[in-house]
Amino acid sequence: MTIASETPQPLNENAGPAPAMYADIDQSVTFKKLRKRILRETLDAVRRFDMDRPSGDGGAQKWLVCLSGGKDSYTLLAALLDLKWQGALKAELLACNLDQGQPGFPKHVLPEYLAGLGVEHRIVTEDTYSIVTDKVPENRTYCSLCSRLRRGILYRVAREEGCDAIVLGHHRDDALETFMMNLFHGGRLAAMPPKLVNDEGDLFVLRPLIQCAEKDIEKFALAMNFPIIPCNLCGSQEGLQRVMMKKMLDAWEMKSPGRRDVMFRALQNVRPSHLADDRIWDFAALERTNPSGQ
Repeated sequence: MTIASETPQPLNENAGPAPAMYADIDQSVTFKKLRKRILRETLDAVRRFDMDRPSGDGGAQKWLVCLSGGKDSYTLLAALLDLKWQGALKAELLACNLDQGQPGFPKHVLPEYLAGLGVEHRIVTEDTYSIVTDKVPENRTYCSLCSRLRRGILYRVAREEGCDAIVLGHHRDDALETFMMNLFHGGRLAAMPPKLVNDEGDLFVLRPLIQCAEKDIEKFALAMNFPIIPCNLCGSQEGLQRVMMKKMLDAWEMKSPGRRDVMFRALQNVRPSHLADDRIWDFAALERTNPSGQ
């Protein structure tokens, strides 16, 4: 739902590049098309899922944009800054990076990049790495506990900064991989929602890139020459269930191009009456409308 009086301006397809962000980028036709596609898909998600409606006091929301230093979070920030520059996004943005004390983490990269863009930001240092390596056995991956600790810290920072939402860089392929993991390992039909409210009920969790393909994000990040920080500093990325799901989806995509698009459309086209969960469909109440068959 979009509030009529607060409808964002449409995407300006003729707008030139925002100076700070695109100053040294090769403005080829291919890149311009890619940029427009990512912006359209991001803006469509913002509008479709009513992400930036006015806050409780009627003012603009304030978003804590969470940056890991990977291609996804850089693209998220770039898209949101671009949409704000074009007047299509009303939310105020505060970029935030959490330094978790991982060995070899280049602490200077994100602050220097954000300062160069003139982006308001906050760097938070919390040694969750020591906690995770102490609690998780050597042969297990750190990701689950690490993610929970990170999310709790980001919620705290969002509250301290008076934010309405934390904003994450998960994209379409992340949602599909999560769906597959839940299907094969969790015994449930669930993916990543574009918008949810945290358990405490005081913050939104938003995923504006939820309709963007990872392959487009990879191309965009490469063209933008983002200073990528690798996500393997803890050495726990190989052998994850998510990696297996990604490989499975890649194989399907290679065999049947467009399979990911079809699967994502399925997440937006749910038919409870054709599943088997009596909590969301009242099978007991079903009645034949024509018992005699006449």
